[in-house]
Amino acid sequence: MLREAVIVDVRSNGGGHTSELVIEKLNRHVIGWDNRRGMRSATYPADSPRGPLVALADEFAGSDGDIVTAAIQALQLGPVVGTRTWGGVIGYDDEHELVDGTKMTVPRLSFWFETSGWGVENYGVDPDVEVLMSPADWAADRDTQLETAVQLALAALEQRPAARPPDVTTRPSRRRPPLPPRAR
Repeated sequence: MLREAVIVDVRSNGGGHTSELVIEKLNRHVIGWDNRRGMRSATYPADSPRGPLVALADEFAGSDGDIVTAAIQALQLGPVVGTRTWGGVIGYDDEHELVDGTKMTVPRLSFWFETSGWGVENYGVDPDVEVLMSPADWAADRDTQLETAVQLALAALEQRPAARPPDVTTRPSRRRPPLPPRAR
């Protein structure tokens, strides 16, 4: 289904190794449309965002949550709404079992950004639009961060409408050309 805007919610993203795949998809730009007979038009490249993007981040987004938030800002894909991310980018990929049965991890994975150097570690990523969730918001089950993101996406759509599929009624004829007359 074609959507006009994208809101990416990385709040409470505790980490992993998917940020590169997410950013690859979000950084695509519509350069064409795939129009198949009897099917809905699809963006080319596939899954390209057609319009504005807004990201949501909070203090519980760390590691890969920090990375994807920093990458969205570095690539200028859209504004980040919410609060500063956790700042725990350095990760580990092995657990070492100790003699007493407990486990220990050793930090092994660090991250450097062209735009901020090592600055995300131990600090996090500041949002472009800070929106704090108050205790009253939580109690009322009101998501002021998401509400702000939706408002920003709608305002961006007013400025730059989403890419639209071409008018299929104007495409060239797909009929078979006439056959030459038979030789006798």
